[in-house]
Amino acid sequence: MATIIGTRKMVLYVDGDDFTAHVSKCVISAGDTESDFTSFATALAGGGRDYTLALTVRQDTADDSLWYFAWDRAGDDVSVELWPNGYNGGTEGATYPKVTGTVTITEPDGDFVGGEANRSATAVNVMEVEWKFTAKPAIDITP
Repeated sequence: MATIIGTRKMVLYVDGDDFTAHVSKCVISAGDTESDFTSFATALAGGGRDYTLALTVRQDTADDSLWYFAWDRAGDDVSVELWPNGYNGGTEGATYPKVTGTVTITEPDGDFVGGEANRSATAVNVMEVEWKFTAKPAIDITP
């Protein structure tokens, strides 16, 4: 029996490192591929699809932060693992599905450093990124 995905337990690994504490939004999206050439086979299958990983990342200049990872590794293809219902010691299944794939790291199209002033002592600046998957991500729900 599958488990409904909640809003608090997402775990994100990028290139083998746990960056869960660095993100407040983690979404895989799909959309039509933009292409100047569509083969008959692709058209028959309904058209090409692109998949992206959208993240909201806190700005943090530490060399082990996801923000710095994006700064330093732009252009690199890296592996990602998403555990929507939390990490269960690496044992995926219907209760703890794992989504995997490879994304290309790109810099954000908007804010990279800085943001608006805020009176809160705990507020932080963030960046929004969308990293394109090199292929459709895979989901593993089998133990």
